[in-house]
Amino acid sequence: MKKTVATTGAVLIVLALASITLGKRAEKAARPAPDGNIASVREPVGERQGAEQAQQAQKLQQRIEQMRADHQSLIDQLNALRATAAKEKAVQTVKQIDTLISKRQAAFQEALRPLEQEQQQLQRLVRSRAARPDQTGPRARRAAEFELSSFDGRKVKLSDYKGQIVVLEWLNPQCPYSRYHYETAQTMVKLADKYRDKGVVWLAVNSTFKTTPEANRDFDAKHKLPYPILDDRAGELARRYGARTTPHVFIIDKEGRLAYDGAIDDAPAGQPSAGKINYVDKALSELTLNRKVSVPNTPPYGTPIKYGRP
Repeated sequence: MKKTVATTGAVLIVLALASITLGKRAEKAARPAPDGNIASVREPVGERQGAEQAQQAQKLQQRIEQMRADHQSLIDQLNALRATAAKEKAVQTVKQIDTLISKRQAAFQEALRPLEQEQQQLQRLVRSRAARPDQTGPRARRAAEFELSSFDGRKVKLSDYKGQIVVLEWLNPQCPYSRYHYETAQTMVKLADKYRDKGVVWLAVNSTFKTTPEANRDFDAKHKLPYPILDDRAGELARRYGARTTPHVFIIDKEGRLAYDGAIDDAPAGQPSAGKINYVDKALSELTLNRKVSVPNTPPYGTPIKYGRP
């Protein structure tokens, strides 16, 4: 029994050291990076800064998720050790573990709080930026012509849809943001169905260089897509349009100009937010009524597109 308790105590010391390391990592993560300092992003002053704020919010979300995963892993290990100590009736060790768990939970919440506050402020800034129309937005740009094959073997040319409104949605079946909009919210399919009879053509584009035709065909079949997925593994179309993330949406008006360029909605973390605005729905509604798009560009959010070599 003494040997078992001694072994348990040794493992406890190791986990305690890991707990201290995690605490230091959380403290480091809680400090805003030089480009993420709240004071430096209070007043968005243009599309570039708006895009930077969206990227900061996305990176911050990833840091928070990693912190939570590391913390939960440690707590799980401590609870497993506690169960072993309780089974061995090592009362003193159980008390030590309970104390350590309590301290780690409190330290984690203290480190997490400023990160969540920073995330909320960045999200407010992104939404505020997106709500203000940019008069120098993408309407002056003509949409670049293209011809691509879909993963189901069709040839698709932009010129085939002359006089129609065309939506280009950058997609990656492995991207959690894309999956959210297909598996949970079904955002894209619902919008495509909503505007199909109003002269709107929806095209998905996958520029992920490591993607396979099979993965895209499986995704197509699983979600019963009413539109094709275009094969842009070379990344040429993505570079031409400046697509940065999945999802990143471009809307081409009937005159062949870029009427909208940006995010699908105002949820930078990829989750529904209070007062959620679907920018693509709003733009399509305006275009189909022959009105000018009131919000022509917003910072896109999502997983960065993994371009292949040019």
